[in-house]
Amino acid sequence: MSRISTDQVKHVAHLARLAITEEEAQMFSKQLDAIISFAEQLNELDTDNVEPTTHVLDMKNVMREDKPAKGLPVEDVVKNAPDQKDGYIRVPTILE
Repeated sequence: MSRISTDQVKHVAHLARLAITEEEAQMFSKQLDAIISFAEQLNELDTDNVEPTTHVLDMKNVMREDKPAKGLPVEDVVKNAPDQKDGYIRVPTILE
């Protein structure tokens, strides 16, 4: 007996706006059941002495320090803008 029924597969496909056939629903049901079985094997592992990790490598903060810097001159920024006024880029109104 599959833990994921074809009705559940069809329901999720409907929510995702996917059209699937009855044969595809049966195939996906079997595939999802195999995935669940494989994931359940992980419950058999002894992880009592394993420290939880968020990444397999020992990562530190790899981002650069955030330092303020001088930006581009306003003239350079707006020179390629399709529409600009008084040093600002004008965009179409989207709110009424």
